[in-house]
Amino acid sequence: MRVKGGTTTRARRKKVLKRAKGYFGSKHLLYKTAHEQVMHSLNYAYVSRRLIKRDFRKLWIVRINAACRKYDISYSRLMYGLKLANVIINRKMISEMAINDEKGFENLVKTAKKALEK
Repeated sequence: MRVKGGTTTRARRKKVLKRAKGYFGSKHLLYKTAHEQVMHSLNYAYVSRRLIKRDFRKLWIVRINAACRKYDISYSRLMYGLKLANVIINRKMISEMAINDEKGFENLVKTAKKALEK
């Protein structure tokens, strides 16, 4: 007796069509086009998860740089000064300090400037 794979094939196709729900035109109706689009969509999602990290880092750097200019220091000088002063703090936290905690950020800038003078 031969094995018939109808139920597994249908289940696999239904899974793809379920993922393709809401796609434009035949991409949510026809299996072949739906499968192609789902594969592309999954790839775009994978790539975008990495791009988000890059975009946020750029945003933090822009914010820090803008806040630094108030204290007559550039972003790169601030980061170098903090490195020399052995201050280990990530850009996200420095950015948050620049927005929400002016005094704390000012202290960071002073620390960096002091380290640069040595």
